[in-house]
Amino acid sequence: MPTAPDGPARPAHPASDGASRRNRLASSRLEAASRRAEVAALPAEFATAVDDFLTALRVEAGLARTTLAAYRGDLERLLAWCDEHGRRRLAAIRDDDVIDFLGARRAAGIGEATVAHHLTVARMFFRFLVAEGELERDPTARIVSPRLRRFLPSLLSPADVELLLAAPKGDGWRAERDRALLEVLYAAGARISEAIALRTDSIEPSLRVLRLTGKGQKTRVVPCGENARVALARWIGGGRMRLPNAAQRAEVFLSKTGRPLDRLTGWRIVKAAARAVGLPSDVSPHTLRHSFASHLIEGGADLRSVQEMLGHASIRTTEVYTHLDTEHVLAIHRLHHPRG
Repeated sequence: MPTAPDGPARPAHPASDGASRRNRLASSRLEAASRRAEVAALPAEFATAVDDFLTALRVEAGLARTTLAAYRGDLERLLAWCDEHGRRRLAAIRDDDVIDFLGARRAAGIGEATVAHHLTVARMFFRFLVAEGELERDPTARIVSPRLRRFLPSLLSPADVELLLAAPKGDGWRAERDRALLEVLYAAGARISEAIALRTDSIEPSLRVLRLTGKGQKTRVVPCGENARVALARWIGGGRMRLPNAAQRAEVFLSKTGRPLDRLTGWRIVKAAARAVGLPSDVSPHTLRHSFASHLIEGGADLRSVQEMLGHASIRTTEVYTHLDTEHVLAIHRLHHPRG
């Protein structure tokens, strides 16, 4: 079956991109081989405990494979370090060992946020072992978490969002798809992984709400605004139908070959749109998500509603947007108050 006639999908420099892909693949293989060697060197008790912990997280919490892989890497580093320093049993690991490990990571130039993440994963792991009766005490229980500077997310003004959403030009299938994707990211505050996983059966017939599947396979229903509804309807009933095998695919967003859009391509679409209209180079899919939340709160939405729409497990994660709103209020006060 012929492919859609809206221009080539390949990058402008396939040779250099191919070499880059080969380099990344070789690098990932080396890293995987190094990790396998590290796992093989771990005492059996350590390796079994890590496997049990990750299995419990996968089955009971439904964590994504990428999250589980990151947790495995953190724990293997910690336990390999303990093994190298003579702690070859879980019961032998003390709080000083964990503190020294974190200090070694700092000395290696690792950022404070990553060090804090190492401690969080270690704490979860040892608490699990205590709950399962494998350990009598948690060596991380008395360790104080690092105090991290809270960075506010980057945002776009409503005017810049409108500029970004209007970036895809023309009536071809690619422009219709990119326009619909950008609209969904902003209208629903969706993560890029949630947007590209959107299925035709996850959309209400009137297109008034979208069913998004987020972290931990948790599903939430989010309203879909008028502009996003129009863009989705045009894409689903128009350009999408011209792609190969579209009728057999459940995913809303497809590539030129009729396959589901991948996360990296989704990122590139947002980056290309931002570049086309002269917006900063750090604009990303998450910028639209942050802008969605900030604009809602500036408009008077309550924090709990925004939390539900974003799919945040904890309202503390959503509270960062109240700081952004405070800045907005202060700016208005300075601008209009006689003593501002």
